Amino acid sequence: MGQRPLEGIKVVEVSMWAFVPSCGAVLADWGASVTKVEPATGDPMRGLNYAGIAPGHGGFTFMYEIFNRGKRNVAMDLTAEGATDLLYKMVEDADVFLISLLPAARRKLKVDIDDIRAINPKIIYAVGSGQGAFGDDAEKGGYDSISFWARSGIASAVTPNDLPYPLQMPGGAFGDGTSGAIFAGGIAAALLMRANTGEGSVVDGSLMATAMWALQPGIVGSTLIGVDELPKMTRNAVPNPLVNTYRTSDHRYLQLCMLQGQRYWPGFCTAMGAPELVEHPDFATDALRFANIDACIAAVDAVFAKFTFEQACAALANQGGQWDIVQKAGELPRDRAAIANGYTQDVDYGDGRVLKMVSTPVQFDRKPSPISPAPALGAHTDEVMAEIGLDEEAIINAKVAGILL
Repeated sequence: MGQRPLEGIKVVEVSMWAFVPSCGAVLADWGASVTKVEPATGDPMRGLNYAGIAPGHGGFTFMYEIFNRGKRNVAMDLTAEGATDLLYKMVEDADVFLISLLPAARRKLKVDIDDIRAINPKIIYAVGSGQGAFGDDAEKGGYDSISFWARSGIASAVTPNDLPYPLQMPGGAFGDGTSGAIFAGGIAAALLMRANTGEGSVVDGSLMATAMWALQPGIVGSTLIGVDELPKMTRNAVPNPLVNTYRTSDHRYLQLCMLQGQRYWPGFCTAMGAPELVEHPDFATDALRFANIDACIAAVDAVFAKFTFEQACAALANQGGQWDIVQKAGELPRDRAAIANGYTQDVDYGDGRVLKMVSTPVQFDRKPSPISPAPALGAHTDEVMAEIGLDEEAIINAKVAGILL
């Protein structure tokens, strides 16, 4: 890969956890120089025990690593007297100021929009939040499990009516990573606008807004017909049995997505060894299959139950409808499309440690953006301070004063 699209762009990031850090990771993958300012106590993500995987397991605190890869790191106590002055020096020639702190903290630390723009009027000020910049909840914090998953309607939409509680997210930072990637796209657009107009802008991204974008068919559709929620997408609440999940005899699953049911029904039935279903009096047309959906799904269930997973895949390959396999997270690095397209990368830390990470989902020149390791806490403090004009004595004095780690 030649020059990456954001090479030459300088980003100063003040954030923690996963949403806004994931945005910074995308910008770093795209070539920006991203310097994360982290408190001496460390981003709380460094201490997160995730799914029973303790910090440092296998030499990695992997949740921190994946959302902070490719960055430089300055350990700085922004509450210490004189720290903000050093941050301002870092911002003087930056292109983007990326922050996740709540409005009250931004005001207290004097790093809000007006404070930063007084130092650098053309900077892109990018702030990630839970619910957005306005309204009664603008001062309220947010995490993806509440702002993205619960409040947005997604948790309810994916939960079958017969369950006593809403389903949880499929994994930690599920909404954070998605929201961060979209946020990074907004920042890139703001940089283009500045290149065209010479003016900086404020870019807002929120967990709730991203989730609402993902759920917009449900939001718009339910509003259109005057209900709180559209029917749940359960197995037997579909109008088309060829848009559904089926289980094989060896308890593997296949997902069908043949939206043009009438077009694909004959070929599907024939390929699966059930030609008698093609002209079945209850299943012969889209309307009949919908009217008899429970019986039709049961018939297709019985067909799949005769096949092993491998046999079903071979049979489905002989018809024209769209389908694919249901995989588990740990299988994805072995997926042939993931391998062919570089959707994961082995990131070499240079000391014998290698961590497999997922590539940024947008590629340039048909190549994955290269990933480099996340930094240790304070790994680049001296280097960055020297860049903004501090000599060795001034750096030592700042450390003695508790400003720098």
